[in-house]
Amino acid sequence: MKLKIWQAGEAVLRSQSRPLTPGEIRGPEIQELIASMRDTMRDAPGVGLAAPQIGLDIQLVVIEDRPEYIQKVSPAQIEERQRRPVPFHVLINPSLTFEPSETFEFFEGCLSVAGFTAIVPRAGRVRVEYLNEAAESREVVADGWYARILQHEIDHLQGTLYIDRMQSRSFSTTDNYMRYLARQSEAKFAARPDPARS
Repeated sequence: MKLKIWQAGEAVLRSQSRPLTPGEIRGPEIQELIASMRDTMRDAPGVGLAAPQIGLDIQLVVIEDRPEYIQKVSPAQIEERQRRPVPFHVLINPSLTFEPSETFEFFEGCLSVAGFTAIVPRAGRVRVEYLNEAAESREVVADGWYARILQHEIDHLQGTLYIDRMQSRSFSTTDNYMRYLARQSEAKFAARPDPARS
């Protein structure tokens, strides 16, 4: 079932979410919610969705970076962002720790700040301890784009949006950002020597 994605300005997006108990996690209500959040994320489409984004102040996140999303990105951007497919998974009551790494700055968007994007500095490597959909303890160490997704989604559970971390002068509409990318690509292409003349 597709759920409504709440937009910036809603109080739930600025609230601290509560943890779920193992009993709640295993119950039919949360199991059905996970399926609905997965469907909503895929329909958007997005690579992550946190419960506050659908109006619920609970510590629940779904994540999936599908191969078909990555195919839409240039090979140079894939390499620069260290982006690889991430299978669907659920994080409940996550605890994030920053691992020693560089900080990377890339444009980032959010389903709850629809139509906009901005450069956001993020740690290049993180460790997350969490419960899965069966209330089993899990841990993941992630780097690159996956680490960025984890930081973005777990921020939602603390009432933080990417606009709180962004470089404010980079804030742009998605349309203008796409025009900027197109101009960059044209400039790179124009700078290449014409093989017929070299």
